[in-house]
Amino acid sequence: MKFRSMNPYTAVKVDPESDYITPGTLDLEQLFWTGTTAQYAHVNQVWPRIYIGDEKTALELTELKDLGITHVLNAAEGKWNNVFTGANYYSRMNNQYYGVEADDKPTFLISQYFFPAAEFIHEALSHPQSKVLVHCVMGRSRSATLVLAYLMTKHGLTVVDAIEHVRQRRCILPNHGFLRQLRALDISLHEEIYRGKQKTNDQ
Repeated sequence: MKFRSMNPYTAVKVDPESDYITPGTLDLEQLFWTGTTAQYAHVNQVWPRIYIGDEKTALELTELKDLGITHVLNAAEGKWNNVFTGANYYSRMNNQYYGVEADDKPTFLISQYFFPAAEFIHEALSHPQSKVLVHCVMGRSRSATLVLAYLMTKHGLTVVDAIEHVRQRRCILPNHGFLRQLRALDISLHEEIYRGKQKTNDQ
């Protein structure tokens, strides 16, 4: 899926018959500063069987066992500000592991991991007893961004609905560049839906 290049500060209405408008990036940022938000904690369940956590949570195997975690997605693997775990770290728990080398900078292209990370989570949750921890260092930007993308791609939530849902359950704050990429994903997903509607109408 290609993300269309456009002014990131302008609201976009894809479907003229829909009331939904994808907000500009600054408007998305405002969502994190309005209303009530969850207090910061090391780990929070943000969706059935999906947890967002920090480095401390990822390193404490006993706590993960107590939570019933079976799959770990590390959004801070590799050469940048990272958490040194990996598949071997969780081998004695038989946990499935997926590592993402993401840098928590606005210029980093985290969108390259939107679909692979969503597939990992989706496949994990296809098993009724599975629970997934998605983490980075603080559990606020990289990990939150990947969970938001999962909710958008696999559950059809708009970027606004995904943000509102997760922020009520965890204190998150994706950086400006990540929000811009989530916004582009939102537009692309709605363009795909709109094209499908047009094709149906033409038949």
